[in-house]
Amino acid sequence: MTVLYYYAAVKGYRVMGTGNKSEIYIGYFTKHGDGAADLEPLGDLTKSEVKELGAYLGVPRIIIEKKPTAGLWEGQTDEGEMGFSYEQLDRYLKGQPLEEEIREKIVSLHDQSEHKRLLPPIFQRKA
Repeated sequence: MTVLYYYAAVKGYRVMGTGNKSEIYIGYFTKHGDGAADLEPLGDLTKSEVKELGAYLGVPRIIIEKKPTAGLWEGQTDEGEMGFSYEQLDRYLKGQPLEEEIREKIVSLHDQSEHKRLLPPIFQRKA
């Protein structure tokens, strides 16, 4: 991100992010890594909606259907690490029925990652 922001500053550009509503909601991003962006054009689309958009735009099916992974270690997948599927997460975000255990995991991840979605607090000096 340092390199991206360097070039953005030199050229007067802004850094575009790749976060979607599903990942942002549970904090499934690195705070000053892929979560650092000036604009999140996909930020109000769930993971399933991003796939629908990809299909509409002609993205090859092999890419759309590939299991999402951060590539952190051999065999790692987003869903394996989260403990639920994107389909379940998207159902939760749409207010649809969901197993209580999965709902609790989603709520817990959302609560634990709140700091990632907020600007840092500014401590005020006493006058």
